[in-house]
Amino acid sequence: MPVIEITSLEHPGVDVFGALTEAQLRNRLEPDKGIFIVESPKVIRVALEAGYEPLALLCERKHITGDAADIVARCSDIPIYTGERNLLAELTGYTLTRGVLCAMRRPVPQSVEEVCRNAHRVVVIDGVVDTTNIGAIFRSAAALGIDGVLLTRNSCDPLNRRAVRVSMGSVFLVPWAWMDGSLEELGRMGFRTAAMALTDQSVPLDYPDLKTEPRLAIVMGTEGDGLPSETIAKADYVVRIPMAHGVDSLNVAAASAVAFWELRSRDLP
Repeated sequence: MPVIEITSLEHPGVDVFGALTEAQLRNRLEPDKGIFIVESPKVIRVALEAGYEPLALLCERKHITGDAADIVARCSDIPIYTGERNLLAELTGYTLTRGVLCAMRRPVPQSVEEVCRNAHRVVVIDGVVDTTNIGAIFRSAAALGIDGVLLTRNSCDPLNRRAVRVSMGSVFLVPWAWMDGSLEELGRMGFRTAAMALTDQSVPLDYPDLKTEPRLAIVMGTEGDGLPSETIAKADYVVRIPMAHGVDSLNVAAASAVAFWELRSRDLP
């Protein structure tokens, strides 16, 4: 398919890159028609290698034969839109990172059972709404041996454009699912649960029993209030990260990275 030059924000087909909200892209009424946006050549390549289906490209002219040349060649059967840099920024509402966006089909959602079937370490993200934190947690999960990610419905969508970019494509590398059940559901699958929280009953992160658990779910709470008290009460362990200088907490993304490394179930390459 030839490259399509756009000169107007009303050009047919480009509304997916700017006019539609995240909720409209997700298309909750018809999830099989949902779309998400991937930004930058590197992240687009990760998505393509992971098997995600591209639908359209928006590319600054210079990148068609530059940084994105291999992507353009690989996606030659889908619409590839280009135009002046200022017009593309006006369309999207921001200056393109590395000059390329790709609209992709949302995958068929996985179930909690599918994500957990062969997993030894999973993380439960409970109510984390910041896109940057979600992306950073996924990047740490992919790097530090987490086998799956479960998110409560009040958490940020991992396929949000900014979350995908912050993760550097790690959201495509770790299986994930929305979690509608409780921690007891994980218990029935053979997982012990470790709630990251500061309580009088909490054990330090290097508590010996934690690393010997064959299947462990690490539960991370919101950026502000942390985990709900009922979630903490139902966990098998309540765990704290020992800290110096009177610091009482870490950002949830930083805390997750520390916990993933300490509680990993196997040596990493």
